[in-house]
Amino acid sequence: QVQLVESGGGLVQAGGSLRLSCAASGTIFSINNMAWYRQAPGNQRELVARITSGGATNYADSVKGRFTISRENAKNTVYLQMDSLKPEDTAVYYCNAVVRPSPQRYEYLYWGQGTQVTVSS
Repeated sequence: QVQLVESGGGLVQAGGSLRLSCAASGTIFSINNMAWYRQAPGNQRELVARITSGGATNYADSVKGRFTISRENAKNTVYLQMDSLKPEDTAVYYCNAVVRPSPQRYEYLYWGQGTQVTVSS
């Protein structure tokens, strides 16, 4: 079993910064891609940023130049540094990870429980 636990959400004023963390724990042999998604009320869940095991990244156009995704493989953790936050960034942020529990098993996609980010104007 694998668990993803997010932390770092909260309330911040427009223009401010937050740093989200997501730590994976449990039976883990390797982790491939890790990513952050978000979902605002009434909207579909959307990709914010993704990072491969090798460190390649891609971002949604709406966050390019403001958000930075990174990972610390030794800690099975992915981060999202969010700067210059805007009210439209308000959403529940979810992390996910593609995990291989053991060499003999397939990869599975796991999700965290989400953390609320609220940006006030």
